[in-house]
Amino acid sequence: MVARLWWVRHGPTHERAFTGWRDVPADLSDDAALARLDAHLPRDALLVSSDLARASATADRLGAGRTRLPDEPRLREFDFGEWDGLVFDEVSTRDPDLSRAFWETPGTVAAPGGETWNGVAARVSDAIDALARLHPGADLVAVAHMGVILSHLGHAGGLGPMKALGHRIEPLSVTRLDRDGAGWRIVSVNHLA
Repeated sequence: MVARLWWVRHGPTHERAFTGWRDVPADLSDDAALARLDAHLPRDALLVSSDLARASATADRLGAGRTRLPDEPRLREFDFGEWDGLVFDEVSTRDPDLSRAFWETPGTVAAPGGETWNGVAARVSDAIDALARLHPGADLVAVAHMGVILSHLGHAGGLGPMKALGHRIEPLSVTRLDRDGAGWRIVSVNHLA
């Protein structure tokens, strides 16, 4: 099984709208921040990324000296369905009750045509478990998205959706989980190198 997992949120996109499966680029112009992040991560870890451009390009910048695994589609951000590309006010005007339930009772609520929190958590956990089986004992750096990191943090850390949503996950931050005999242990959340 994977021994240690470093979740890295991709570089900033400067998007103000819901950005799920919509493929937008990351701003990777902050060379100093990327160098600090690169120095903070273990050099001998395997490196995997979501297949969306903002995460994949961030991983490519961190790839020197690390074994880069193929991009993993199961590490994509939430599919926000019909909300993708809309700002919060547009969503709350369009779907007032649904949008409120999406944030206040996460778990089984989905945007129209989108995914639920529980569905994303299961998808992401399946991906991490599959990678762990393929690379027993390896350390893994996974470059992904805020919702992916929060959903795995909530699931693997036993926090549940509401407590997980209370955490901030900044661009280029690191959230680390270590596996112990019983499961995952949260080491750090939203660390900025």
